[in-house]
Amino acid sequence: MSRVELPSGEDPCALKPVEVTANAEQPHVVEFRGVSKTYGLGTPRAFTAVKDINFHVADKPGIGEFIGILGPSGCGKSTILRLIAGLTPQFPQTTGEVLVKGAPVTEPGPDRGMVFQDYTSFDNRTVLDNVAFGLECQGMSKKERHTLARDWIGRVGLDPVHDQHKYPHELSGGMKQRVAIARTLILKPRIMLMDEPFGALDPVTRHRMQDLLVELWRDLEATVFFVTHDVSEAVYLGDRVYILSNSPGTILEELQVMPPDRPSKVMAREKEFQDSVFEITNMLDKLEEGKD
Repeated sequence: MSRVELPSGEDPCALKPVEVTANAEQPHVVEFRGVSKTYGLGTPRAFTAVKDINFHVADKPGIGEFIGILGPSGCGKSTILRLIAGLTPQFPQTTGEVLVKGAPVTEPGPDRGMVFQDYTSFDNRTVLDNVAFGLECQGMSKKERHTLARDWIGRVGLDPVHDQHKYPHELSGGMKQRVAIARTLILKPRIMLMDEPFGALDPVTRHRMQDLLVELWRDLEATVFFVTHDVSEAVYLGDRVYILSNSPGTILEELQVMPPDRPSKVMAREKEFQDSVFEITNMLDKLEEGKD
């Protein structure tokens, strides 16, 4: 695992910085410039969730990148995702700039898809119509959107024949999350924002979903931001990992980790993987100990 130096200062213990190159003509996929978010500004209840966040994710056409975000509870991890997505009440930021492909974020858009921990299917819609929802909003014909939806139902590991007519209350947690992922990916977003999507799943299902996500991500070639409390999950999925400080959250470390090029159960047995998990866990433990 390699550290990448951040603009806020140097780490004397850091390994050689890992340089990320990009086409100079291409704007960054996502860039934060001095971003802070304070709720209730000017009131006695003012609370700053994130402060002076600076990072950029280079455009890598045909590749994409997986960014894990870790930090203590309440440090603003979800705030960062929702600022990228343009979702209130986190959006807009109080200070700084949030840029997507070089342009300021002004509202949600189909180029940014979001998957939450809570299962967000529409209870009155079947699996088929849940997956096809975004295409319906775009005005695509019923026949065409249902054809694409059946394809994505199969790609996320559900049965296009037997599962398409089921309603959310007939699905397990893992199946509901597969539906949510299919509904997001069918729109082929350039950026995928995932807020602890597997947090409520049992360990076996969680490993399966991690491997599925990596497979789908490779085909989609998107940039993925993945918030999690699970260090092993972040190390497995991520190309790099951001470590946030205690609230108000700012980026303390940017770490390069092993790419997810093998099944999660295989990587979890490798020494380099275990060393990365141990090092990050130690960082987070120290942050938790430093809380008031």
